[in-house]
Amino acid sequence: MMGKASVHEELLPKRDRLLLKQIRLKTQEHNVNNVTRTRAYFEFYQYHPEIHWAFLGHMVSRNGGFNMTDLKGEFLTRLLSKKERNSFFAFLERGNWLIFQDAYPQFLLYRESLYINKPLFYLFPYLNISTFMETIWNHFWENHNTYILTMALIVNEQSYLEKRVVQNPQYKKEVFNKLEFKLQDLLSFNQILFPYGNKNMVGQTLHQFGSLNERILLGKRLYAVLYQQRDIFEKVVEWAKDHHHTGSRKDYWPDVFNNVNEGVPGLTYQLRLKSCRLRLGARKIYSPNLESAWKNRTQLEAEKGDWFEDWRVVDYLIEDNETYDGEIKNEYCKTLERLELAALAKKAISVLD
Repeated sequence: MMGKASVHEELLPKRDRLLLKQIRLKTQEHNVNNVTRTRAYFEFYQYHPEIHWAFLGHMVSRNGGFNMTDLKGEFLTRLLSKKERNSFFAFLERGNWLIFQDAYPQFLLYRESLYINKPLFYLFPYLNISTFMETIWNHFWENHNTYILTMALIVNEQSYLEKRVVQNPQYKKEVFNKLEFKLQDLLSFNQILFPYGNKNMVGQTLHQFGSLNERILLGKRLYAVLYQQRDIFEKVVEWAKDHHHTGSRKDYWPDVFNNVNEGVPGLTYQLRLKSCRLRLGARKIYSPNLESAWKNRTQLEAEKGDWFEDWRVVDYLIEDNETYDGEIKNEYCKTLERLELAALAKKAISVLD
């Protein structure tokens, strides 16, 4: 196992120092908000389709954006207080920001390694990237095993988040221990959707965000759903090319969602959904674009430290060969209807008001 940085950064060759500086700047440039991150993953993937996680990360990041705009959309503005919604956004944004500033530098170092035809992964410690990933990328460089690299990136990103976000006392107090997180869980609002074609979708649901094991297993299932069936995979990629990510659910379902609020202020809420369709004459559900819903946030530097302590995580890298059909549309439709009913009844008790 490779250890920490062998020499101080100032003692590295000039070429390495310049490269690290460029990588930090490039990462910062794209790590502005969920839209810029999501776009950067896809752009990288288009040049390097062998890095499967880049596309998986792009699609999961799209869902992160949907969750962020939901907090300013039709239903959650009725169910959660402003303070709760701000706490929830801070939590989602921090996680999204952290993953990008850890994963994207790995991609840029890989790209540079290809360019000079020599692995540069010894520079990972200078970017606070886990020793686990240094070993894995060196293995990938020799063996080109896309499955192991993808699983390792899933394990790495979720483990990286564990202490910094999930176990963070502030988020535990403001998010995990409050009603809204239980509400999300009850309403299965942790559905990750991969749209394709005309209003089709596959995906998976996460019920226990607080469990590292569950999040890693979800990542494995999502990868299987995306990559096991070639025809579905190609259709999802095609959809991603044709639909720029805005954060609005209108991106994949313009028949039901609109990024313009068609509502009249003060008017009593009327049920609009039935069997996943709008009722006759009903207005669309408001789902704003991310960049109009939330201002960009400046993040504090990522907490230092390597999560990797236990070799047993390599068990996650073993292929289980299970197949998942990814059917999620019916479940997602039921979720929307339950959310609408909850918004109508306003039954959610706000804990922070």
